[in-house]
Amino acid sequence: MGSQSSDVSAFILVGGKSTRMGTDKAFVTLDGRTLLARMLDLARSVTPNVSIVGDPARFSRFAPVVEDVFPGCGPLAGIHAALRKSETDLNLILAVDIPFISPALLQFLAGHARNSPASIATVPRTALGWQPLCAIYRRGFADAAESALREGRYKIDSLYDPARTGVVTEEELQAAGFSADAFRNLNTPKELADAAQ
Repeated sequence: MGSQSSDVSAFILVGGKSTRMGTDKAFVTLDGRTLLARMLDLARSVTPNVSIVGDPARFSRFAPVVEDVFPGCGPLAGIHAALRKSETDLNLILAVDIPFISPALLQFLAGHARNSPASIATVPRTALGWQPLCAIYRRGFADAAESALREGRYKIDSLYDPARTGVVTEEELQAAGFSADAFRNLNTPKELADAAQ
């Protein structure tokens, strides 16, 4: 694609128990490809620095793997582990189960983050709320994440300091040609079947 950028690292969060899906979401297929393969391709369209946050025994054959420092503490622990491991200031965090995101949307978010150096997180916010697992975090966010994890607080959006969070509104997304539907995630076999239509 030619628009890869080495000033960003991408991390795909494959954690989660996938209880509603009934099987490991990373290996569920949509249009003949696993969600993990789709997200790896998507992330690699933006940067050559792509890693998976998860269990090395299951995922190391696909990409470098980062393990949670605070296992069993949900996506915030995944973000924390990614940022602690990252060698770049800007870090794209992606859930494995959002297959409708486009490379252009990720480029748009990266551009937004580059243009707001004071923002420690650049996060889309739609009518459905924050989209913390399709967002860009600077490495410094790991400090807030670590404090929260140590205190047993796992809600990501509670860490968004209004003064230091770059909010990408639904209006901005639409003006740039993106639909909030892009953030739709797949949690159940029915959602997967609907997506395949």
